[in-house]
Amino acid sequence: MLNLLAKVDIGEKVQIRDGVSVASTYTDFGTLISLFVKNSITVAGIIFVILLIFGGFSFIMAAGGNDPKKTQQASQTITAALIGFVVVFLSYAIIQLIETITGLQILNPNS
Repeated sequence: MLNLLAKVDIGEKVQIRDGVSVASTYTDFGTLISLFVKNSITVAGIIFVILLIFGGFSFIMAAGGNDPKKTQQASQTITAALIGFVVVFLSYAIIQLIETITGLQILNPNS
């Protein structure tokens, strides 16, 4: 099965835009993974900001209504957003540390 998958060439057949194929844009697997990791960090940052704003707004609304259950739920949303941000930040820092120690270019494979 793996041998069969290795023979499928989608690089030249899949077009990103007119005349530009996947194989010419992403020359190796590392470039594609690098792009995915960079974009996932950006998306995680955007989600963090949205959750933080939503949690803060919910906290203010719950505090004004004297509802301890909603206040606790808003506090948990803010805490979860912060924990998620710390996890993403630490994963990026670990990747940078591995790059420094080993000399591998994980996030910038072509440079």
